[in-house]
Amino acid sequence: MANTPGAKKAVRKIARRTEVNKSRRSRVRTYLRMFDEAVTAGDADKAKAAFVEAQSEVMRAVSKGVLHKNTGSRKVSRLAAQLKKLSAA
Repeated sequence: MANTPGAKKAVRKIARRTEVNKSRRSRVRTYLRMFDEAVTAGDADKAKAAFVEAQSEVMRAVSKGVLHKNTGSRKVSRLAAQLKKLSAA
């Protein structure tokens, strides 16, 4: 258990930060799901719009430190590949 005042404050800060990060991570997953649904439906136009939003949201999470830079790049790359595959078909 935290004994010093500094340690107690750190516990409070971590709890607040965890809530914020949880919210951001959830938001990213929502946009990824919307993109996935558009791809599954086969709607290229809707998928393109969803891709732009999902890419933006993933990169925002990277800039906020919720996701690692390489993780964000990998996710966006895979989304782009799915979009390209859908557009070619």
